[in-house]
Amino acid sequence: MSFPRIVSREEWTVERKKLLEQEKAVTRARDGLSAARRAMPVVPVEKTYTFTSPTGEVTLLDLFQGRRQLIVRHFMFDPKWEEGCVGCSMQADNVGDLSHMHARDTSFVMIARAPLEKIEAFKTRMGWSHIPWVSSFGSDFNYDFNVSMEKGELPAVSSFIREDDKIFHASSVFDRGGEVFINTYNYLDVTPLGRQEEELAHPWDWWRHHDKYDSAEAANPGENWWTGVDKFKTRQVRHDGPATAQQAEAGAQ
Repeated sequence: MSFPRIVSREEWTVERKKLLEQEKAVTRARDGLSAARRAMPVVPVEKTYTFTSPTGEVTLLDLFQGRRQLIVRHFMFDPKWEEGCVGCSMQADNVGDLSHMHARDTSFVMIARAPLEKIEAFKTRMGWSHIPWVSSFGSDFNYDFNVSMEKGELPAVSSFIREDDKIFHASSVFDRGGEVFINTYNYLDVTPLGRQEEELAHPWDWWRHHDKYDSAEAANPGENWWTGVDKFKTRQVRHDGPATAQQAEAGAQ
């Protein structure tokens, strides 16, 4: 990318004000999208899901920690892997102090299929002591919400709301919809050079685990095979145990 044009402060101010109008339009459009998302219907979650946590077995209801809402980051961490997904790790790096979510009656948790001991070791390595994390291994949860498929794991963020002990699935966000959770991108987008991804085969090829940027052997995110896959069409059949989840209509019934 070439170096930006150099102009006077007066010329810059004129162009900056023009851009400001575009920014305001995007902000208004985003507000409208958020309102439309809040107006979406919700689906009852009838199945009881059990997870492994550092304190023992917990249910999806337990993960609310008494709050009204729950955000789940579906983290790609196959039981056979020794470390979690690079892209999911970048999103995890951008999760701040959860007290701000808690102040709005909302809990947050990472959920992955890897066994808890692998999760705990990786979590310690990455310095994510502030992020609650549970294992869904042996559960239908990942398959019912289409983040584990025959070909592998998918990244997503889902939200749930409860009314007393009744849980409802409100939303799931996949693919580039998840960019909003990467605040690193938001900061890079206000710089002259931006994300610097134009010459890459895939925009995400530069991502690494935050402790491996200086390592030539560091893993990169690899193939984004799930682009174009319909994540809302069918429930997936489990391949880590008994096939208790059958192909069915979208959503957890």
